[in-house]
Amino acid sequence: MTTTTAMPAPTVARLDFALLQRVSFYFAVVNLFAAPFVPDPFSYAVGGMIPYALLSIIGMPTMPKGVAFFLLWQWAQAFSRVLQSVFDGESMADGTYGPDVLPAYWYALCSLIVLALAFRLVLGGIKLPTVRDYYAHERWRAQDLILVYVGAIAASVFCTLVSRQVGSLDQPLYAASQVKVVALFLLCTYVFTTGRGGGMLLAAILIEIFVGFTGFLSDFRAVFIYVAFAAIAARIKWTFTASAAAVIWLSVLLLLALFWTSVKVEYRDYLTGETESQQIRVPLGERMAYLGDKALNIGETKWGETSYMLLIRFAYVDIFGSVISVVDSTPETTPMRQWKDALSHVLQPRILFPDKAALSDTDVYMRLTRADPTEQVRLGTSISVGYMAENYVDLGFPGMLAGIFVIGVLLALVIKYFMQRQLPWMLREGIVMAFVFNAGGTGMEMSLPKILGSVLMFFLVWSLIAKFGLPMVMRWLDQRAGLPRTTTL
Repeated sequence: MTTTTAMPAPTVARLDFALLQRVSFYFAVVNLFAAPFVPDPFSYAVGGMIPYALLSIIGMPTMPKGVAFFLLWQWAQAFSRVLQSVFDGESMADGTYGPDVLPAYWYALCSLIVLALAFRLVLGGIKLPTVRDYYAHERWRAQDLILVYVGAIAASVFCTLVSRQVGSLDQPLYAASQVKVVALFLLCTYVFTTGRGGGMLLAAILIEIFVGFTGFLSDFRAVFIYVAFAAIAARIKWTFTASAAAVIWLSVLLLLALFWTSVKVEYRDYLTGETESQQIRVPLGERMAYLGDKALNIGETKWGETSYMLLIRFAYVDIFGSVISVVDSTPETTPMRQWKDALSHVLQPRILFPDKAALSDTDVYMRLTRADPTEQVRLGTSISVGYMAENYVDLGFPGMLAGIFVIGVLLALVIKYFMQRQLPWMLREGIVMAFVFNAGGTGMEMSLPKILGSVLMFFLVWSLIAKFGLPMVMRWLDQRAGLPRTTTL
C-alpha cells in the first residue's frame, strides 16, 4: 500500500484541478457569449478564458493548491477591471486613469500566463504521493490538532507582539507567525478527509473571522481562502451538499466583504482616533460594540454603491495603467532601479543594518505615478503600484515578462523544497499555502521588495521550523494518539 499513489482516476466527482478546469471552461463559454454586449468585448472574452488556460498549465495532481490561489486571485483582480467597465458603460481606455489601463490589463494577463509556465517548469516533476503519505495526517486525533491550532495562535500573537518591540526582527517573526495558517490548513484537511472534528473546525473558523474584524485590515477574508483551498487539497467529494455549501461560503464571504467596505473608513478613524497611523487606541470590547451597532443597522447600507466600491478596490489595473503613462512620457533615468532597490533592501537584513531606510510602497507609488496618495495616507494605509508595474518600469513590455518569469521560478523553487520534505502530504500543502499567502496574499498589490523579501525570509525561517519544530510537534501528536515512537511516514 505504501507504494500505491493516492490520486488514481476518480470514480466520483471530486473537488480537484479536473473539476476546476471544467468549471472554468463553462465560465469561459458563458463569457464568450456575453462579450459582444460589453464595452471591451475582446478583452472581456479573453479574460474569461484565462482561468481555464492557467489551470490547464498547472493542473497536475501534485501541483500544490496554493499555486492555484496565487494565480487565480490575481486573475480575479485583473478581470474585475473589465467587469468595472461594464458597470461604467465605457471602455477601460476611456476611464479616469487614461488609455493605458487597457494595455495594463493585457500585460497583467500575459504575466499570469508566464507565472503559470514557470510553476509548471519547476514543479512539474513532483512525484505523486503514496497512499500512506497522502493520509498520514489522519493518524492523529482531532482534539489534539485543535490544541496545536490554539498553540499556533498563541505563537502567532507572540511573534506579532515581539516584532512590535523589536523592529529589526519583524520579517522573520512575520514568517514564523504563519504557523497559524499551517495549523488551520492541516485541521481543515483532517476534517475533510476523515469527517471528524467538524464542530471544532467551525469554532476555529468563527474565531478567525472574529479576530479578523478586530484589526485594522480585512484579515477575516483569509480564513475563507484557507478553507476553500484545503477542500481542494483534500479532494472532497463534489455532491449537491458540497455545491450548496460552496454557494453559502461565497455568499457569506461577499456579505462580510460588503459590510467591511461599508464601515472600514469610519471604523479605522474610530480605531486610531483619526490619526494617520495604524495604531489601535480602542479596547477590544468597544470595537466589538461599534461593529455590532453597525451590523444591527446593516439595513441602512447602500448595497449598490458599496458593491461598486468593493469592485473598484479589488481591481488593481488602473494604477498599473497610470504607471505606464508616466514611464512612457518620462522614462526612469536609473536602469533597473526597481530590481536594484528591491535586492538592496532584501540583502541588507535590518538586524545587521539597523540604519537601513524603512520600506515605503507609498513613496514608490508617488514617484512612479506622480499622483497624490493623500487619502491613503490619511487612512493610515500604504499604497503600492505592484510588482508587475515595477517590472514594466525596469524592462518595458515584453521585457517585463522576463522579470515576472524570474519571480515565478523563485517562488516555485521554494515551493518545491517544501513539497519534497519528508512530511505528511497535507502538512506540505499547508506550508505552501502559508508561503504563497505570505508572498502574495494581496495579489497584484505586492511590491517587488516585499515579494523577494518574503521568499527569502520564509525559506530561511520555515526550513528551520520544518527541520526542528515540526518533527517535535508530530512526535507529540503521535504520542497523544497512542502510536509507537518509531512511527514515520
